[in-house]
Amino acid sequence: NLDVSKIKISERIERLDYPIRKYNALARSLEEKGEKVIYLNIGDPLKYDFQPPRELIEEACRALQEGHHYYSSSEGLKELREAIAYKEKTWNKVDIDPKNILVTNGVSEGINTLYAALVNEGDEVLIPDPSYPLYINFADFYDARKVFYRTIEEEGWIPDIDDMRKKITEKTRFIVVNNPHNPTGAVYPKKVLQDILDLAAEYKLPVVSDEIYDAMVFNTEFHSVASLAKSDNIVIGMNGFSKTYLATGWRLGYIYLKGPEEEIANIRTAFLGFLMTRLSAVTPLQVAVARAVYKTGSHLKELVSKLDERRRYSAKRLREIPGFSLPVEPKGAFYVFPRVDLKMNDEEFARQLLLDEKVFVVYGSGFGPLGTNHVRLVFLPPVDVLEEAFTRIERFMRKISS
Repeated sequence: NLDVSKIKISERIERLDYPIRKYNALARSLEEKGEKVIYLNIGDPLKYDFQPPRELIEEACRALQEGHHYYSSSEGLKELREAIAYKEKTWNKVDIDPKNILVTNGVSEGINTLYAALVNEGDEVLIPDPSYPLYINFADFYDARKVFYRTIEEEGWIPDIDDMRKKITEKTRFIVVNNPHNPTGAVYPKKVLQDILDLAAEYKLPVVSDEIYDAMVFNTEFHSVASLAKSDNIVIGMNGFSKTYLATGWRLGYIYLKGPEEEIANIRTAFLGFLMTRLSAVTPLQVAVARAVYKTGSHLKELVSKLDERRRYSAKRLREIPGFSLPVEPKGAFYVFPRVDLKMNDEEFARQLLLDEKVFVVYGSGFGPLGTNHVRLVFLPPVDVLEEAFTRIERFMRKISS
């Protein structure tokens, strides 16, 4: 018989920690006991009252009926890459050659591809603090050193360019920009993005721009990094259809490359080499999205309007609850990242809130050092659900403060 005591788990896998889903099992166990858990942890609009555009669903049914059940090319279907180029041009004023677009199983796989292809042991990656956890996790997974650059909470979590400059070394491989930003909801001004591009060009570093929430902005203007790039910049764009097309479970994302052809050709080859190992993204859904991109977009106005109402309500309620502070409201995505005055650390706060009041939020320290003493909440649920959630949160805050 196999002696399972001799089976060792890799040290690499033990480095992974995904705070957003860490307490899922605890939440499910509470539900199994009959408790009603309010989930404010996962950025999934489809768990609430949102649905994909009708045209997208119709094209998916059509693609399945037509028999698109085969493997596609590892870089993605040509017609989808052409549709993505159209979308980036019309939405974000970015010109991309379809050959420089690679289709991924969500942006998550795009981030994995980025690290697998461009990072060696001991290399450094410059990421925002706070940061989406996968940029932290994959640095650890691939034996790289994650270097956090400061974002300034009082100014709406805008990057500190001086701090970014101080942290560039000869081992830095790329600069990550996440805009609109997860977890804070920040949307970066044009001047800040231009300063980042100038800094990157000075040190000949690629800018990795994660723009998955590009159309989800409130009372402000979104600027794509690639639309501002100069001829000597290399931009690695990360985007997809999960959020703005309300198709999280379809797992369709993409990477695009913009810059001097001789530079990006090598990056494209490296990325494709990694993507070949997983064969391809889901073919019928690629066909569906490729067709629907030209027909959709009208859903965004209603989507942003619904989110804006919930954003404003959430910011108002958080500012009314003793112990929370929110210097600047989120301007994009669907997250709010308040500071909490705690008698416990933020992870224990999130766990205890789930146990006592059955409200599931994410502890801020999971997003980086500056996330300490914060929590991330989604404002995706309808206002009546948010009202119940904030009533429970306020009750909890009063209890732990007494």
